[in-house]
Amino acid sequence: MSDHQRFSYPIMSIKEEYANLSLKEEYSGFIARKTSFLLAGFIFLLILVTFAVTVGAAELGMKDVFFAITARFSSLNVSDFTYGVVWHLRLPRLFLGVVAGAGLAVSGCVMQGITRNPLVSPFTIGISSAAAFGASLAIFLGSGLASGGQLFVVANAFVFALVCAFSVFGLANLRGSSPETLVLAGIAISYLFSALAAVLQFFASEEKLMAMVHWSFGSLTNSDWDSIAIISCTMLFTFPVLMRYSWDLNTIMLVDDGTAKSLGIHASRVRTTLLIISSLITATIISFTGIIGFVGLVAPHVTRFILGGDHRFLLPGTCIAGSILVIMADITGRCLIPPIVFPLGVVISFVGVPMFVYLLITEKEEFWK
Repeated sequence: MSDHQRFSYPIMSIKEEYANLSLKEEYSGFIARKTSFLLAGFIFLLILVTFAVTVGAAELGMKDVFFAITARFSSLNVSDFTYGVVWHLRLPRLFLGVVAGAGLAVSGCVMQGITRNPLVSPFTIGISSAAAFGASLAIFLGSGLASGGQLFVVANAFVFALVCAFSVFGLANLRGSSPETLVLAGIAISYLFSALAAVLQFFASEEKLMAMVHWSFGSLTNSDWDSIAIISCTMLFTFPVLMRYSWDLNTIMLVDDGTAKSLGIHASRVRTTLLIISSLITATIISFTGIIGFVGLVAPHVTRFILGGDHRFLLPGTCIAGSILVIMADITGRCLIPPIVFPLGVVISFVGVPMFVYLLITEKEEFWK
């Protein structure tokens, strides 16, 4: 045997070992960069929330806020006014903004993934329109927001949002639950509930019409700790399930259903499961906040621009981006013309549209994949 034959295999194995080592180092660096971005985003969110507590018609400094928060867990004496503003107005509002923004954003991200469509959001699927009809119907029947019937309005909005989700699922399932069928069914249901809500507004009295329109704007004004607890529990139980399907989402985004099935992924079943979960999250949130339609569309794209399309990082990153977007919009709405508070749904559209148009103009088609 020649010297070349004697040493060729060990040399090849050494080269392969170095190649594998290089791939491992590159992958570790990839994971580290993504994790660093997530950590940086979370820290920025904490800073933003801390700043937001001091913003409002009542001038409170960081010192006042710190003492008010400390007084909750100690015997420290603070004024009733400062304590009430921090614990009954601003903190519930901000915490609701954080969990609502996270839930709406991750729902939009999942819906874009299962439909392979960058323009899909909970609003596109029709859930927001159905919730608006449910709330309008409750107000029309006499339980307006101002008359102590908010629980009835919330429950009605939630029920009709779920009815819409299952209607879309049922219609899409007739054709195999394909992405195209989901989108088309959602658009059809959305127009139906929008028309029904318009009919109620046409026949409503002036007072009830104002309540309907106010609810459709989207707001954090009616925040309380009970609503935060309900939304947080919903996210706590559903988000791990979404993360469990992150690899399946990656596959569905890249290949067609037939190829996904050959890889062991039942695309139709995954699509149905994720649609139901994301619809449940969206229905729970907008039943308390009203329609906030742009978060689920913009936040996933901003996150994908920074972190890429791997849903293992995209889903938690989208939650952070959605929370940041909602808190920034809320700060803007409170600071424009104090003490007037602009509706969150209106402000977030002004914040989100330029950002979304910028991404549309500057990014290539591969950005969506």
